[in-house]
Amino acid sequence: MSIATQIVLLWLLFAATHMTLSSRRLRPRLVAALGERGFLGVYSLVAITIFVALVWRYWAHRHAGALLYTPPALGVAGLWTLYVLQGVAWTLVVAGNVSPSPVTVGLPEARRAKQARGVHRITRHPLFMGVGLFGALHLLVMGFASDVAFFAGFPLFAILGCAHQDRRKLATEGPAYRAWHAGTPFLPFTGRDTLRGLREIPPLAIGIGIATTVLLRWLHGPLFR
Repeated sequence: MSIATQIVLLWLLFAATHMTLSSRRLRPRLVAALGERGFLGVYSLVAITIFVALVWRYWAHRHAGALLYTPPALGVAGLWTLYVLQGVAWTLVVAGNVSPSPVTVGLPEARRAKQARGVHRITRHPLFMGVGLFGALHLLVMGFASDVAFFAGFPLFAILGCAHQDRRKLATEGPAYRAWHAGTPFLPFTGRDTLRGLREIPPLAIGIGIATTVLLRWLHGPLFR
């Protein structure tokens, strides 16, 4: 079995367990048996275990397998465009953690937003969409089979996982969530309030997102080649 196939299978296992454990049919049974905190513990442990195995397998076989395509020569302008877009990706991730969704599990009632604001005017799934953008950008500069299998998993899982969550929440949550869903875009930067959302993102979140991008770029040479 090729390393690319192994990586794809680990992605499929990660997605399958992630979505099955949180499904409308199985999740209530597990919560009833384990309690909310117990379920979250098991859910997180399974996800972390599989994801660590996925990253570990890829890490040991970077740039392996057939060259599926030759990445284009980007030049200085192209590289800086990628750096800026990576900054956008990590700012989405950070802002999503700073301003969590009102349906975030375990979020106190006092912190539950009544309407979309900031990063959620850009996308209602900032963390996953940011990670998805991070993976998609890598596909522009990496063409070996193991690289494509690993990094393509990020945008695919982001889209499929977020769509799965939306369907589940629409079926299980009340009118407040349906209003939240109607007022927030799925894909980033596709809503009519994108500019307003950008202005509302806390400067600290933007600063941490940019700092994260700079740090990862600085580490990229010694660690990720």
